[in-house]
Amino acid sequence: RAKEIKTKLGTLLQKPDSAIDFIIPYPEKPEKPPKVQKPSPEEALQWRDSLEKLLQNPYGLASFCSFLRSEFSEENAEFWVACEDYKKTKSPVKMAEKAKKIYEEFIQTEAPKEVNIDHFTKAVTMKNLVEPSPTSFDMAQKRIFALMEKDSLPRFVRSEFYQELIK
Repeated sequence: RAKEIKTKLGTLLQKPDSAIDFIIPYPEKPEKPPKVQKPSPEEALQWRDSLEKLLQNPYGLASFCSFLRSEFSEENAEFWVACEDYKKTKSPVKMAEKAKKIYEEFIQTEAPKEVNIDHFTKAVTMKNLVEPSPTSFDMAQKRIFALMEKDSLPRFVRSEFYQELIK
């Protein structure tokens, strides 16, 4: 028994043939996202009239999401962002995975972050998910965009978050 252990230890203690054997694969450090530059007051002023411009600007999106979080209604912006990401997916397998995740997180009844869409939109979206495509969530995304434009954007524009940006 002792001889067996000595043999195993001897094998472990042998010098490697090359330095390559010493390399332990560590995942590379993830790159830090670039600092998002604060917009000029003029640029931020444009967001009053265009939710699209607000959502396309990384700083605007982050500010809007912070504002919505303070109102406990960030699910709409999160859903919109998830849909944008979904539309960029090329692989049918990944698309199906993302579609399922979006459905379970935002669309299904009692979902953790259920968005407020009517039954017709929900039914159309569910039907679209039988064969996921880049347009599967378009109707629901348009409804949520309209809701944010009509409801959340005016409140955001009146908020301290926004008022600080336009100073």
